[in-house]
Parts: sequence; structure tokens; C-alpha cells
Amino acid sequence: MSLRSDTAAALYAEIAAAQSEGRLPSVNGGVLRDGALVWTGARGRFASAGEAAPGPDVQYRIGSITKTLTAVLVLQCRDDGLLSLNDAVGKHLPGIAFGDRTIRHLLAHSGGMNAEPEGPWWERNPGVSFDELTAAMDESQAAGPADRRHHYSNLGYALLGEIVARLRGSSWIELAQERILDPLEMRRTTYFPSAPAAEGFSVHPFSGQLVPEPAYDSGAMAPAGQLWSTIEDLARYASFWIDPVPEVLSRESVEEMAAPVASDPREGLTASYGLGLRLIADDPHLLIGHTGSMPGFLAGLFVDRVRRIGAVTLGNATYGRVASLAPDLVRILAAYEPPIAQEWVPEPTLAQGTDLLGHWYWGNTPLTISVSAGILQLSGGLTTRLSPLGPDVYQGRDGYLAGEKLRVVRDGDAISHLDIATFVLTRTPYGS
Repeated sequence: MSLRSDTAAALYAEIAAAQSEGRLPSVNGGVLRDGALVWTGARGRFASAGEAAPGPDVQYRIGSITKTLTAVLVLQCRDDGLLSLNDAVGKHLPGIAFGDRTIRHLLAHSGGMNAEPEGPWWERNPGVSFDELTAAMDESQAAGPADRRHHYSNLGYALLGEIVARLRGSSWIELAQERILDPLEMRRTTYFPSAPAAEGFSVHPFSGQLVPEPAYDSGAMAPAGQLWSTIEDLARYASFWIDPVPEVLSRESVEEMAAPVASDPREGLTASYGLGLRLIADDPHLLIGHTGSMPGFLAGLFVDRVRRIGAVTLGNATYGRVASLAPDLVRILAAYEPPIAQEWVPEPTLAQGTDLLGHWYWGNTPLTISVSAGILQLSGGLTTRLSPLGPDVYQGRDGYLAGEKLRVVRDGDAISHLDIATFVLTRTPYGS
């Protein structure tokens, strides 16, 4: 379904304002609804020095959005039993500095590692090998202890890329291609630029002239920010975060990645980080995704999984409102065309748990077990969704009771009570 003309006009006006106010050579945007790209817009004639027009199939460098693919590869390894998120990095990279940090620390940038590798600024110089990178690592350069705060570390993602490469016996880019890009049909997302591709520029602060920026192979740092992509491909990738493709990653693992793990104390949960994903609290909604920057390029990708909407943005400037433009486009779409509630359909027959439906009491507090979207839902004074683990055993999926076991206690064939985390639930209130 296409957007109304006033919605499209408001989105384009936002793109145009960002391009004009930020002096961007070119900027592209796209918005998604229900997992489909429903609008694209571009402003600025200088995707290259020859006044090439931008467009949804023109490649731009996506910077740290690359990290989200690295994180997916890590979660795939975890789901396949090749590692635990609580593994020490040194278990998989013996003898390395920061080897006591865990894989979870690196994913969430909560290990206190320094932000950048030692030596010349990696984004503006030819990349080095992994051995050269790690030889220069020095724990004395740590930004702080682990688990103190979210402190962004590009270096940590270089280590994660090497870990998945060693576990799978293939290069990081080959794994990204085989296990993410190909299944999601992201054919215009590549390690090196593939025409048509934009040129990276900065804008001189006084002359207003375009200054070409370098675009080197990042070498061992590639898992932190190497990839190039397009609006169309990033829209496919954004759709994956709304409707996970099991061949790539399960819905449960995506939900795990999208849960807050670390934050900066100054910002709190208004801007926190999950496992490879930035989280933006947009009261009462949550946007997940990532920003990206490399010399001459900026990018943004954010989705609201509940409202099933999102936006992607790309620009070829070192500085300007491109990454933060994506959340702004999401807000405009939601304001002009609020998402339509999902159509109600009858619930499927439960394979297990129909005898739990109805009213329950925790002491004298009324509770209810019902079905929503095919999942048992406990609501009232205690609230959680329940997944069956086996006969008469369930597990809480969220809330205070997340991970806790609910056990059905029977007296013969009849249910005597339910027991979850020592809370006893009965069919009648106390004293009845």
C-alpha cells in the first residue's frame, strides 16, 4: 500500500531540510510499513563529483551498521552450540589482550575496551592483518572496567569477526554473504563498492567545496564498518528485524538482541544498547537498529517492531543529519499515517494448556490465563507469556517471571494448583 501524498510530502521535506541545513552532497531515505519499502526519496545532485543523482540502488558505505551483521553471525554461532555468550574471549582467541572479557561484553560494548585500535586512525588508513592488530592491543589503554557502562568499542567487533571466522573455518565476509546477505536477497551489499556507488566527501567549512574522503579496505577492522549497501538492500535488512527469517536467526534470538544490556549513565534507557543493536526509547515505543559512519559517509537504520514500521537513510558526507534522520522519518510516518491495528483472527488450537485457561487467584488477587497470538498469557497481578517446556511445565517469556518455571500440580486428573516461582495460583480465592 502506497503512502498518501501529504505523508510523502512531509517525508521529502524532512530529507530536503537535512540536505540543505547539513550541506550534504546527497542523501537518500526510505520508509517501511509491514516489512515492505513503501517510499523512497533523495535530495542533492552530488552522489559523485560529476553531479550523479542519488537513488535507491546507488551504493553508499554503511559504516557501523556492519556491526549488526557481525552480531547476527555471533548469535548464529551461539544458536548452533559453537559458543556461549558468557565465554571469555580468550577461550576462542588464546593469548589475546582483554581475553577475560566475554563475548557478551563485546556485543554490548560493556567490556571497558578502548574505542579504537592503537596506531593511525583505522578509518583513514589501509587496514592491517588480525595479527598486526592484536600485536598492538594493550590492556593499559582500557577505558574502564567491565560492566561499568556502555563504552563503544570498534576494536571489540574486530575480535568478534575473527571469532566467528575461526569457529566456522571461513572468512568473515564469506560468512556474512552465505549466512545473511544471500538468504535475505541483499544482492547490492558488498565488501567493496560496486557501481553505481557514491563517492565520499567532506565539505570545507569556509569554501563550501567538496573534499574527497578516503575509502580503504579496513582489513581486520572490517567487521566493525566495511560494508557498502543501498536503500533497497537496507530496507530488506530492516524488514528482517521486523519479521525475522528463521534461516538467518530465530525470532527469539532477535528479541534477545533487542533487549537492553548496557547504557551510558548520562542517557539511561533513552539510548541504550542490546547485543549489536542501538535502542532508542521513543515513548511509549522502542526503536532498534544502528547508525553508521565512515569518512565521507553516514547511514541510519531503525525499526519499530511493534508498529511494524521503519526507515533507512544514506548520505555521502562526513558530518550531517543522516543517521538521526532515520528515526525522524519513522516519527513522521507514524504521525501522518498511524499504523492500522492488526486484524483479529480466531486463535489456533493449543497443542498444550487448554485446561489452564480461565480465572486464577494468587491469594485474593485475580489473575487470568488466556491465549494471544497462539501463546498462553498470564495477566493480572502477575504477568508473563508462557511457553510449554514439557507435560505440565511452562516457562515465563517476559516480565518479572521471565525464565521462571510454571508447574501444574494435579490431584489425580484434576488440577490442584499452579506453582510459579513459589507463587501458588488456585481456581478460587483464599478463604473460599
